[in-house]
Amino acid sequence: MTPISNHALSKFTDLGILFLRAAFGLRLIYGTIDNVLSYDRMLEFRDFLEHHGFPIPLAAAFVSVILQFTAGISWIIGFQVRVFAFLMFINFIIAIIGVHIGDAYPNTAPAIHLLVVALFLFFNGGGKWSVDEFFKIRKVPGG
Repeated sequence: MTPISNHALSKFTDLGILFLRAAFGLRLIYGTIDNVLSYDRMLEFRDFLEHHGFPIPLAAAFVSVILQFTAGISWIIGFQVRVFAFLMFINFIIAIIGVHIGDAYPNTAPAIHLLVVALFLFFNGGGKWSVDEFFKIRKVPGG
């Protein structure tokens, strides 16, 4: 049996990035859609943040939810992936420090995973299967 070479797999790198963007973009949307659709759920998130000592908890809740929801859409379609990856990196650093320090790993894992994916997308971009790449390819040279 012949092992698959790195060279043979390298042509699928952008497809792997697409799958990663889609899976974790959906995760961001899934994790925030209840707050987007229900003000009562947003108030619950505010109370959670207040319990953990966040300043201006209602504003913090809105900012976090809107950024995560928008980043989820961004990652799925591949628009401004690096910008939203940077914003998610900041969001999840704050979440880990503000909520999860000393918490059990199973509770912290989702934030860690999203942090790591955000770092990956920040350094690698959205790949060729993205809106950003679509418009980059179609730009007129010198224009």
